[in-house]
Amino acid sequence: QVRLVESGGGLVQAGGSLRLSCAASGSIFSINTMGWYRQAPGKQRELVAFITGVGSTNYVDSVKGRFTISRDNAKNTVYLQMNSLKPEDTGVYYCHYSRGDYWGQGTQVTVSS
Repeated sequence: QVRLVESGGGLVQAGGSLRLSCAASGSIFSINTMGWYRQAPGKQRELVAFITGVGSTNYVDSVKGRFTISRDNAKNTVYLQMNSLKPEDTGVYYCHYSRGDYWGQGTQVTVSS
């Protein structure tokens, strides 16, 4: 079993920054990919970014150059640094652990214009 707990969401003005954290516990293996997804109201959940066990990263085009995903394997934690936030970044952000398809409960990010 794996438990994922997100934190760091909140309300921020456009152009601001937030840092999301996802703390994982349980049967965690650092070789597995972890990612961040988001779901805006009325829209499907979409992949925002992921990071592999060796540190390779990938981002959805809309956040490239603004968001940075990183991981601290010693702490079993994944981060999402979000800069230059836009109102369209608003949504619930979910952490995902690929092995076994585990999800966190989500953290709300709201960007006001």
